[in-house]
Amino acid sequence: MNLKSSAKIAEIVVTIACVVLLGAGCREERTPSSGELGTNESFETASLRGRVAAGRRHTLFVRPDGTVSAWGDNTHGQLGNGTQQAQRFPVRAWVVNRINTVSAGDLHSLALKADGTVWAWGRNELGQLGDGTTTTRIVPIQVPELTEVVRLAAGFSHSLALKSDGTVWAWGSNGAGRLGDGTTITRLSPVQVAGLSGVVAVAAGNAHSLALKSDGTVWAWGSNTSGQLGNGTAESSALPLPVPMLREVTGVSGGSNHSLARSSDGSVWAWGNNSSGQLGNGTTTSRTTPEKVVGLMEVDGVVGAEMHSMALKADGSVWTWGSNLRGQLGDGTTTQRSVPVPVASLVGVQAIAAGSGLHSVAMKANGEIWAWGQNVEGQLGDGTVTPRSLPTKTKELVERRMIAAGGSHSLALDVDGTVWAWGSNSFGQLGNGTRIRSLIPIPVAGLDDVVALAAGSYHSLAVKEDGTVWAWGDNAGAQLGVETVDIQQLTPIQVPGLESVRAVAVGVVHSLALRSDGTVWAWGYNASLQLGFETANREVPPTQVPGLTGIQTLAAGYYFSLALKEDGTVWTWGEGYLGDGTSIGSRTVTQAPDLTDVVGLAAGSSHSMVLKSDGTVWSWGGNTFGQMGDGTLTERLTPTRVLDLTDVTSLSAHGSHCLALRVDGTVWAWGPNVNGQLGDGTTIARLVPTLVPDFINGWALEAGSNYSLAQKEDGTLWAWGYNGSGSLGDGTRSTRLSPINVPGIVGRSAQGVNSESHSQ
Repeated sequence: MNLKSSAKIAEIVVTIACVVLLGAGCREERTPSSGELGTNESFETASLRGRVAAGRRHTLFVRPDGTVSAWGDNTHGQLGNGTQQAQRFPVRAWVVNRINTVSAGDLHSLALKADGTVWAWGRNELGQLGDGTTTTRIVPIQVPELTEVVRLAAGFSHSLALKSDGTVWAWGSNGAGRLGDGTTITRLSPVQVAGLSGVVAVAAGNAHSLALKSDGTVWAWGSNTSGQLGNGTAESSALPLPVPMLREVTGVSGGSNHSLARSSDGSVWAWGNNSSGQLGNGTTTSRTTPEKVVGLMEVDGVVGAEMHSMALKADGSVWTWGSNLRGQLGDGTTTQRSVPVPVASLVGVQAIAAGSGLHSVAMKANGEIWAWGQNVEGQLGDGTVTPRSLPTKTKELVERRMIAAGGSHSLALDVDGTVWAWGSNSFGQLGNGTRIRSLIPIPVAGLDDVVALAAGSYHSLAVKEDGTVWAWGDNAGAQLGVETVDIQQLTPIQVPGLESVRAVAVGVVHSLALRSDGTVWAWGYNASLQLGFETANREVPPTQVPGLTGIQTLAAGYYFSLALKEDGTVWTWGEGYLGDGTSIGSRTVTQAPDLTDVVGLAAGSSHSMVLKSDGTVWSWGGNTFGQMGDGTLTERLTPTRVLDLTDVTSLSAHGSHCLALRVDGTVWAWGPNVNGQLGDGTTIARLVPTLVPDFINGWALEAGSNYSLAQKEDGTLWAWGYNGSGSLGDGTRSTRLSPINVPGIVGRSAQGVNSESHSQ
């Protein structure tokens, strides 16, 4: 590259369009000031660099509301949702909000908040989370004493942060000196990279690191076994060294053992390992100094992966080269390419990512995520484990409730997106066009592409893949969202005026929906003000609940409602116990005091529960049957911790009994037990949580009025408790004190389509 004038270099500093590891290009990006920590705006549109990230087998995405969606492998908690179960659909990472960018290492994840703090989760055996320990974290934690950060990069087992003052900080594994502090000592907390200032971007490979300075030069340190430091040698360095020949660079990225740089003229340069053609120079010969990638111009951003590379061009097209073993080049083949080829049928892209594995990700201008390549753990987010050699659209973030338990009827989602129902049907709540009870699962008429379910006392809701909501059953309170001729709707009808819905919740005579923009919509009967409106009227069609934004999930009690905000606070309205120190309810939406770090909700007839990010459960409300789980029968007007229950990942409540699923797949229950709804083989009420014996590998659970449902990781469905209406689905009306398998139901778990095998 020819050295241009110093004036041109100064222009690059101001309008730098950079791509960090797993990031994407941006146009005319300006370096953030200290007053804009963690923000990177261009003069045209908001920068999308760092909106998507890919690890070995997991993927991250920063949603428009500043929360993080994650999917794929979760063995080490790298999805950050409090579990270690793989997810083939996007799920919400707990705790983190107001996130600007993310980065994914091999088995760990990083997020940068708008306030300049860094959050980390996943594997930590070498200190790559920076919290001073080697403890794996399944929930995001803040990296201590690290502030004013504006850039992040995650390597295989180390992490980098660029601060607003231009200094670089590193932590984790320090093999081959990848932390740049002059040693090879592993660091459990951030240390400053020696001798670097004026840095505007950072990137990380497997065991090497890169920094781009404001003068357009690139510096590298760490492992150099394949020449990835670009200095003409194969000698590793524990201190940053300049990469010769490179000037006017505007973006860098580190592959596993190779490096990439984007020049101000839109060309791309590469060096290091080239065994699969990942340098894009038409050969498979490794290079120890930068060499121009063949035929690429007008490039906005570059990304290095394990054995392949990606480039995003200014026209929104994506080009790839290198290894293609699992179709990660996206050209419809598995043929290795030593020069760039276009990704098939992919246009309008604004961000790209690829990690230490064999998959690739792109975000379009309309916010859609597309992915291709290896999919063994669901890292493509399409609900399968099938590898793709062409881009496939990642499913939307939806609260995928695969089972639902109502007053005396049950619902389950099949692998093909159809819905099955059983139990009481006197109000048409089974949706099969009759009022005849069924003791075994039967199909709901005319529903497909369903992704989430909810069951009320006498009515049912379903969310479809397209974000529409469908309802059937009792409509005496207009809880179906439309006035019907008959107050009992025997087959599903679409709820009008709702789109982009990602979660629903139901009470006895009211319904709630959460849209993807974080707003809440309510309809039905409002005598107890459970809709959030100050007038006690029936409400149809659905109307937006005033004063609620940034909502992440919902719960509905019999005559009250709950909402969880992205900041971990809980908001309540309606009749009875709302956690505010009284039992008189509220006419308007009110924040439940002294509740923070909440990640999940559940509501019964007159009590509420919340799950905190530390895995503990808190409850308040009526306690006639021990539903507080605190060992007493004393009502609680403010949240009280449920005793002897930790490592919880999800909750459910209905009537007065409660269920909790722990990270080890066990189910715990408490409250009334006259019908065996606690599943412990007795009819003895429990004032503290008790283990449901011999039930393992739990995935999801739902409490019905006097019975319980639970789904295992293999998709099988189990039930126990009252069965007088056939709500257990076993073909009988016999009450069951212990879990029994619901025959004929091997449904879709939140992991995806269970009938597909893991193909490498």
